[in-house]
Amino acid sequence: MSTRFRIPDQLLLLVICAFFFFWRLAAFGLIGADEPRYAQIAREMLDRRDWITPTLGGTAWLEKPPLYYWQAMVAYRLFGVSDWAARLPSAFDALVLVLAVYWFLRRFRLGVELDGAIMLASCAGVVGYARAASMDMALAMAFGAAMLAWIAWHETTGHKYLAGFYFLLACGMLAKGPVAPFLAFLTIAIFAALQKRLEILIGTLWPPGIAVFLAIVLPWYIAVQLRNPQFFRVFILEHNLARFGTNLYHHPEPFWYYVPVTLLGWMPWTVFAVTALIWAVRKIRSESSDHLATFLLTWIAVVIAFFSVSTSKLPGYILPAIPAGAVLIALWLRERVGRRPSAVLAALHALIGAALIFPALTMPSILEDGILRNRAAVVPIAATLAVSLVLFLLFWRAGWRTLRVVTLVPAIAVVALVLRIGSRPLDDKMSARSVDYALSQYNPHRLPVAVFLVPRETEFGLAFYRNQVIPRYESGQVPDGEHLLVAAQGYPQGVSKAAGRRALFLQNLAQQKLDLFYVPAK
Repeated sequence: MSTRFRIPDQLLLLVICAFFFFWRLAAFGLIGADEPRYAQIAREMLDRRDWITPTLGGTAWLEKPPLYYWQAMVAYRLFGVSDWAARLPSAFDALVLVLAVYWFLRRFRLGVELDGAIMLASCAGVVGYARAASMDMALAMAFGAAMLAWIAWHETTGHKYLAGFYFLLACGMLAKGPVAPFLAFLTIAIFAALQKRLEILIGTLWPPGIAVFLAIVLPWYIAVQLRNPQFFRVFILEHNLARFGTNLYHHPEPFWYYVPVTLLGWMPWTVFAVTALIWAVRKIRSESSDHLATFLLTWIAVVIAFFSVSTSKLPGYILPAIPAGAVLIALWLRERVGRRPSAVLAALHALIGAALIFPALTMPSILEDGILRNRAAVVPIAATLAVSLVLFLLFWRAGWRTLRVVTLVPAIAVVALVLRIGSRPLDDKMSARSVDYALSQYNPHRLPVAVFLVPRETEFGLAFYRNQVIPRYESGQVPDGEHLLVAAQGYPQGVSKAAGRRALFLQNLAQQKLDLFYVPAK
């Protein structure tokens, strides 16, 4: 697995992370409802110099803990408010997680530390959420690093690692709530049962570590509850228990949903992940069982099973399982160095490695036209098959020493294609940044903006890009003064009726099915 030209491992890893996590971080605007909403909450907290109560539009927003908001506030203070700064915390957290994997493997499984870290850095799930302004990467970083710290303690009995475990669990608690400590102790308990050693669990309950956890977590939780008596009901009862046990927030998916999502999250290393999982299961049954492989397998199984039981499912929930898969692949790979990969394994890995080239090339056509026409698919299919063939021949003939090249080259190409040719269509189709740009053409005096029958993604996006509360006509929030209106397309008469005066049509944004209007003062 050595490279022909020796580049220091740490430098190579930093360059790879810089590309996958930070390059063109704001190539397209904030998308969905969560990104702009969380970004705006952090801005409001910074404007009020309030590190306790998250607010949106001046109203307490108590669905999530503050770690992402705090990180974004620091980024805003250092670099100014922008969508780039809003995504910076997730990119930074992804870098920390990759470095934690590198440190762990270098310390405890020397020889595959760079491979394991590179695998994690290039996993589709990590790359995707490293570029999103959300809590998912903060939780994955805190939980993943905590579990690595715990297994480091298990191997050495060094209490500094156990202290790190509790510190990182506290960060996870501040990132997304009690799910981090719950999953951690559930994983450890099952692992202890598999090892038939109850003392593992008892030793984990270390009073100084628990004190560290409480000292970090309690100040914010107590302060926010004292300032907002509804916090316990909103956060614990509604956004933890009700979200887990009911479909209150309308994210239903089948029980098996997280199996394909996790496999996609491990791309382009999916074939190796599946092979490593099978290898780890067989290891448990053999006399040469590796306790680390057993722990990683337990970690993955607990995360997938827990969120599979949940009624509400979103792709980002599974992110804490991705680091365990990367470390497990590295362990499996450690036993394969020196052997020639089988033709079947090489072919499957080459096909998976090249598979994302097809959606990367067809993304602009799909976003702009809504469908993929047969002629537009010919070149992407041919390119995917050609790259797959080249990767297969290189990997199969030259062996494991070419693994980084045959995997990273197409992965880098996919990210570059998405950010180069897909960013503009993504902006036009899915981000309120393009809507704000269109509004600015008619808005020299920075008029307020209202919305009518638009998705909440548009409402929250405009709230961030315009830094204002966005009133909704259908909720009776019709401004008396002159303003601009963003409405669902096709309702010109309904707009004037809802406004209570004649609205002047300005422009249609066909990609987002929106119409822009100027509404004079009453």
